Amino acid sequence: MVKLNELKNYYDNTFLKKEDSWREKLGEDLDWHLSFDNLREIDTTKHVHRLHPYKGKFIPQLVEYFLDDHVDEFKKEVYFHPDDIVLDPFMGSGTTLVQALEMGINSIGVDISDFNCSIARAKVERFNIDEAGKTLKKAVKSTKEYSAKNFNDIYYKNLQTLISNFNKEYFPSPEYKVKINKHLIDEKKYSEEKFEKFQLAYEKFKENYNLKNDQEEIEGFHFISKWYSPRIRKELLFYLNLIDNVRDESTKNLMRVILSRTARSCRATTHSDLATLVEPVYEPYYCKKHYKICNPIETIIKKLSTYTEDTIKRIKEFSQLRKNVNAEVIHSDSRVVDIFEILKNKNPDYYKLVESKKIDGIFSSPPYVGQIDYHEQHAYAYELLNIERKDELEIGPLSRGKTKKAQEEYIKGISEVLINVKRFLKEEANVFIVANDKLNLYPEIAEISGFKIVNEYKRPVLNRTERDKQPYSEKIFHMKRL
Repeated sequence: MVKLNELKNYYDNTFLKKEDSWREKLGEDLDWHLSFDNLREIDTTKHVHRLHPYKGKFIPQLVEYFLDDHVDEFKKEVYFHPDDIVLDPFMGSGTTLVQALEMGINSIGVDISDFNCSIARAKVERFNIDEAGKTLKKAVKSTKEYSAKNFNDIYYKNLQTLISNFNKEYFPSPEYKVKINKHLIDEKKYSEEKFEKFQLAYEKFKENYNLKNDQEEIEGFHFISKWYSPRIRKELLFYLNLIDNVRDESTKNLMRVILSRTARSCRATTHSDLATLVEPVYEPYYCKKHYKICNPIETIIKKLSTYTEDTIKRIKEFSQLRKNVNAEVIHSDSRVVDIFEILKNKNPDYYKLVESKKIDGIFSSPPYVGQIDYHEQHAYAYELLNIERKDELEIGPLSRGKTKKAQEEYIKGISEVLINVKRFLKEEANVFIVANDKLNLYPEIAEISGFKIVNEYKRPVLNRTERDKQPYSEKIFHMKRL
């Protein structure tokens, strides 16, 4: 139903122009196969990859590109085969392990963060889906009953009506956003004026209710006390107590991940500050992300129900895709971990395979220098679930910046990891490291570690956040032992 010339013109003027503009900004040496800019979010967050949000993870298609059996003008040979063993010493949330399971490749992941290991285990665990599903749904039902018994929703329902009516009058969608984009309205000035008007109506509205300020700190829960409303705190702790009564450890861990995902979405903050918290917000505010008045979430019930159903759906979907191979999650420091010894105690059969065959290669993305504090991004989960933090052992955290000293510490830390895990690798092992190496540290890291960089892939990356869509690039270093 579409003319061929029209289709050709569309692609020429849309995709080719985009590729040309990226090459102009990032250089002609881009491996365009690795842009994956044609993928939808639903593709890059398929099945268990979206069990829990995680900053700094690579998309599964990037792992698949290097682990599968295809070749092209950039990837000229096949590096991994079914039943091989791949290691990720900076496992994060387990993307490499999940893709390896999908492709019939054995895998091992190591991470210093206990919470990261919990997410990864939830993704790679084999569940009795019917039994796990019953337990998860029962927990949601119990939490709903607790919430209905202990809290009155009339205030929130009436507040939502007030907000909705105000938005229809002063921030109509999509007309308001269109006017901003056409510069017919000064968003800052207009939103401040109208929000002042809303606040007058809101203060008058509150006079009809006997609201109590119950924001006192709970002992041992500093973060939870600060970033959650009293009702949400109590609902979270109620669900947490339910977890203690579950016998199956895999299901308990899955429930912890669901609770953490729910807690992340229910923090008392604005929608635009969800990824990087600024100040607690407990009352309605003008939302820069949605161009209207929004209100912080008042209960966990909707999110908990949605994430529970979503989790059941995702683990069921992945159970149909995964192959019958091994995936082992190890909570340890990759600078000193003894993979053989740990596997020998945890999974003797897998140990025999790994010890006799050795590991075929690595696919990993270490932390970038001074970019993310990996423990802090899940501070709510560590506190809520009483998980020990090991911030001081992170390599290249945001808190240490990008100073010369921080770079030297980073080089030392990554090199120690590669030196340590090298003893578990085959002599001919292929090592792939994904790194946004703007500081050009990896040539020195490779040399110190006893590896040589045999190839570099330059991957264009589109930053898809709401208001910053500028492209940037990162490198995939292909290393082999000297």
